[in-house]
Amino acid sequence: MRAGWIGVVVLALSSCRPAGMPAVPQTADLAREVVRLDRPGPPARPEGACWESDVTPAVIETVTEQVVVTPETRGADGRVLQPAAYRTDTRTRILRDREEVWFRAPCPAEYTLEFVTTLQRALKARGFYLLPLTGALDAGTRDAVRRYQAERGLDSPRLSLAAARELGLVTVSPEEL
Repeated sequence: MRAGWIGVVVLALSSCRPAGMPAVPQTADLAREVVRLDRPGPPARPEGACWESDVTPAVIETVTEQVVVTPETRGADGRVLQPAAYRTDTRTRILRDREEVWFRAPCPAEYTLEFVTTLQRALKARGFYLLPLTGALDAGTRDAVRRYQAERGLDSPRLSLAAARELGLVTVSPEEL
């Protein structure tokens, strides 16, 4: 009888599967939010959206190489009679031009004392903002925003809407999920 109960318990336990762990939130790729335009000004859509712009710097590559001007000369015994002469050639080329980029951002009316304090608190909790909470959108806050967003593909001190969502500062509408 006892062996029967053990079999039932083993069977019952074997049918149980551990519940799946909740998914770890993924880091947003803010570079996907960037809009590049071939005309000045912000994008026209969606209606009522607020936009920020920033300038991405040009990416320039500098290549320096040594070029042989005259090769070395050696004697019959293999000794170097005259060493080689070299010159240095340096070239630069632009890999990516400087450009203005646009991205969705919280509207200016949202930048209340409470909003900026919450932004500072969220950045502080993640180790990006190390100063006292002031509620002021000052240089320290903008630097923390830039460092937070740079890890996510947007090197800008202006807060993007996607970063604000990821920080839990603004709500996400069902259409955006």
